[in-house]
Amino acid sequence: MKDFSGKIAFITGGASGAGLGQAKLFGGLGAKVTIVDIRQDALDKAVAELKSLGIDALGIQMDLTNREQYIAAADKAEAHWGGPPQLLFLTAGVNTFGPAEASTFEDFDWVLGVNLFGVINGLVIFVPRMIKAYNKINGELSREGAHISIVSSLGAFSGFATDAPYSCSKAAVNNLAYSYYEALKPYGIGVTVQCPANIRSNIGEAVRTRPAHLANTGYHVSEGTINMLKSIHATGMDPVDLAKNLKQAIENELPLAIPYDNAEEILQREFKKVIQYLTVEGLRELEEEQRRLAEIQKDFLKTDTSGINGPIEPFGRARSDLNWVLPEKRK
Repeated sequence: MKDFSGKIAFITGGASGAGLGQAKLFGGLGAKVTIVDIRQDALDKAVAELKSLGIDALGIQMDLTNREQYIAAADKAEAHWGGPPQLLFLTAGVNTFGPAEASTFEDFDWVLGVNLFGVINGLVIFVPRMIKAYNKINGELSREGAHISIVSSLGAFSGFATDAPYSCSKAAVNNLAYSYYEALKPYGIGVTVQCPANIRSNIGEAVRTRPAHLANTGYHVSEGTINMLKSIHATGMDPVDLAKNLKQAIENELPLAIPYDNAEEILQREFKKVIQYLTVEGLRELEEEQRRLAEIQKDFLKTDTSGINGPIEPFGRARSDLNWVLPEKRK
């Protein structure tokens, strides 16, 4: 797909961050945009901003882990635009940090519920509709095909000791995207999974939308840890620039997009790590590489928190009362 004018787009997590960047870029190219988000206030603000830019936008509040709400939102958008999306952006995501051994069922249920099952819900709800509307008929695309994009993370390629639910969810999303990429080829529907690192977003504040029934966590989370994450994400990639990388991948029908010039080098490093896990010699080599990298990164990992009003605390620690967790890993 190379012409986005008049295309119908549906974007989860569209009220901020990567989702709003997608809405601005593709809406600016003439797409008719539906953004959905769990936060009504952020949604109202985003729709107003998009309309001020001349973008034809519809906002729908919903919880993407709630299948009834998701189906209702899909129906509403289809009724409004006259058809299902030709551009489906499954972008919404959440994260929380703490030692893997401190994780609760609720930590996994919340993060995987949004990051993995939120994507699954979107695929199961929309793919049949998109096939029926935009599939190949006698070898020809009935309405120029369609494309599905999923925002994952570089974290999909590695496990992280303080980010287990998130990394697990993103690894699963990547695998899911590759499966759908192969499955939907005969229908003329493309699939791209995009894997950025740090982007300018409010994902560090995602805990504020965590459902009450999933509130039990083994991690230490406070205003100070939220502020620390906020300062880190403030230095991330601009969401519109991220969307430009995704646009190139869609235009070239690529199943994987990594928005950095050294993408191949990044992947080679990650895949080499998996190979190093196979042998004792490999593990020793990996440990030495990680020590060297930690030294190099010391200065780069220093975060400027001067613009943050309020307390600042390190993130990624366990609650203080979890006595099976090493003391240095606890609050």
